[in-house]
Amino acid sequence: MPSGTKRVFFDDYAFLVDENVYEPAEDSFLFAENLDVKEGERVLDIGTGCGILGIIAAEKAREVVAVDVNPYAVRCAKENATHNDARSKMAFLQGDLFASINDRAKFDVILFNAPYLPVERDSASWIDRAWAGGETGRKIIDRFINGSSVHLKRKGRVLLLQSTLACVDETMLAFERCGLRGKVVAECAMPFFETILLLEARVT
Repeated sequence: MPSGTKRVFFDDYAFLVDENVYEPAEDSFLFAENLDVKEGERVLDIGTGCGILGIIAAEKAREVVAVDVNPYAVRCAKENATHNDARSKMAFLQGDLFASINDRAKFDVILFNAPYLPVERDSASWIDRAWAGGETGRKIIDRFINGSSVHLKRKGRVLLLQSTLACVDETMLAFERCGLRGKVVAECAMPFFETILLLEARVT
């Protein structure tokens, strides 16, 4: 195993995580435990990181497109897809949110474990960009919601993970403005008055 690389396990999956890539933590595992993908669906995994969600989704999905702005993450996710026998069902793109996705591409499910923690100023490091959400924690979340509805099929859905520190009510309103109806499907209380939540939003 290369220096600076960690090994992370979830169920029967094993993931190698480069030092420049976000290491799966409580938020990733809450998402993975509640990941609902049906047979034959087409999935878009935004911010794939080490590939944990996309690889798990590939077990049932017809196709998974995994995207990350971090080039180290894209390379890491490709390697993990190969190690977990998911490579044949997955495609990988480097890009900021939906920038690398064809405008006409539609998906049954869009996944995003968003950068949601409020920070006073942006950082240039790849690791910081995986969790930092701007002053209110909503900088990336709002951009994601605005772009997601364009790429959903008629009965498609979004699965978004965020923290109560980034105002869940604002997220629900943002979903409504984009023609989506949101609800909480799982949550986990964290230290320091924070709860992380997995939200589902469907086309109304």
